[in-house]
Amino acid sequence: MFDEFRYGAGAGRGTRKQGWTATQPTGISERSSDDRVVEPAAGGRVVVLGGNRSTLAIANSLSPSAGSVTAHLIPLASTPLGIAVGDTRQELSIPLSGLFEWIDRTFSAEDEHAFVAPLRDLELLVRVGWQAPFPERVDDRSVLNIEDLPEDIADALARPQASLVQCGVCRRLCVADQFVWKEKQLCAWDYHAQAFGRRGPWHEGVYAERHFETLPSCAYVVHPLLAELNVDVVLMVSGVDEPLARDVVNRLLEGDQQRPHMVVMSEGGFTVLREA
Repeated sequence: MFDEFRYGAGAGRGTRKQGWTATQPTGISERSSDDRVVEPAAGGRVVVLGGNRSTLAIANSLSPSAGSVTAHLIPLASTPLGIAVGDTRQELSIPLSGLFEWIDRTFSAEDEHAFVAPLRDLELLVRVGWQAPFPERVDDRSVLNIEDLPEDIADALARPQASLVQCGVCRRLCVADQFVWKEKQLCAWDYHAQAFGRRGPWHEGVYAERHFETLPSCAYVVHPLLAELNVDVVLMVSGVDEPLARDVVNRLLEGDQQRPHMVVMSEGGFTVLREA
């Protein structure tokens, strides 16, 4: 019905590059019979059609009787901790006869981060009229072809979904409220560049009480990004009462008052940075 072409996501969660043909086993279960009937889903299930760094396309029905496929587009965000799966989705109706063309056009082989499902497997699902209820939550347990996805996407589906927003600088998607600087939602990269760069709130000497009330605050500090800015982490304090943590921070700063430092509040405590 469809031609096998281009490339797909590899079994065992490894991306297969252009030129691969889908002849190896996949995560789709089959009964050994002339018609190769796909195992019925025990609950809500979806199949991943393709994806890239910003979008994951899924479907819960590939029935020829409908004449079209409803693709659910889920936003993705790249973070230093991995891919984050958004908690929203958009729906797009695609004529069944043009499904593979849409997949190939949307997740182009020119995009090194793009991948598509093995097309022979999708053709099998179309032949048997596969469909299932849409799951309450799209995760690694509800994806029919989870073993065919790149490892970072499969890992992201195993974590809770997140609210995503556009970074106020680069416009890429990022996780909401993790990195806010000067009332702008930022990705981790732009937050580090702005808050911890040369124009950040560096301070010489100990911190007065009023200084602790206006500390930069973020979800986490990324050490490799700090290294790019020529910034060192000299102290991390967590798991203790805040008055004690503040005292520990100031005792450190008392011994090195001539060099600029910055105290950062993150989840779990304080991090003290120093210009290298």
